[in-house]
Amino acid sequence: MEKTNYPWYGIVSSDSKIEQGDFLESCPVIVPTSRIEPGSIPAVAKEFDVVVMSQSCDISARKIQTVLVCPVWTLAELGRKNTFLRGTEGKESLRQGHIVGYHILDKCPIKDYEADFKVVDFRAIFGIALERIEEIAKLKPNRLRLLPPYREHLSQAFARFFMRVGLPVDIPEFKKEKS
Repeated sequence: MEKTNYPWYGIVSSDSKIEQGDFLESCPVIVPTSRIEPGSIPAVAKEFDVVVMSQSCDISARKIQTVLVCPVWTLAELGRKNTFLRGTEGKESLRQGHIVGYHILDKCPIKDYEADFKVVDFRAIFGIALERIEEIAKLKPNRLRLLPPYREHLSQAFARFFMRVGLPVDIPEFKKEKS
């Protein structure tokens, strides 16, 4: 099947309702810190490029007050932090979904929105008030949106990350029998 039959991304106007898979650039989030001082909240404000992870149906029906987002990095940015991801083996492991906590998305070829491979970081999840997300989305005339089935694939990877169960005692590895 040709790649062009299923585009990964689309562009929506700022008037469009927020949906799962929408990308927001320079989104302000509150990040907890480890330093605790009496009478203060141990957190700092930072900006990240993020993707909306909450389900579109919950957002549109206003069944949630807080929208979950995850940071998005380019593969090159992540490679500067993790040398394994610079090489072919690391990139292939990421593509195959073997690196826990990360999910890779294809390059974006859309004019004026061109981008390298994007990597969603499930290890850093932020909650932002729905009304605030809607305000942030209106700051630019248009935004990038991950399209089906890639949006659902991202959602499935997010669910797999959270549903992992570590067993206290696993079944021993099967060894090849000697002939």
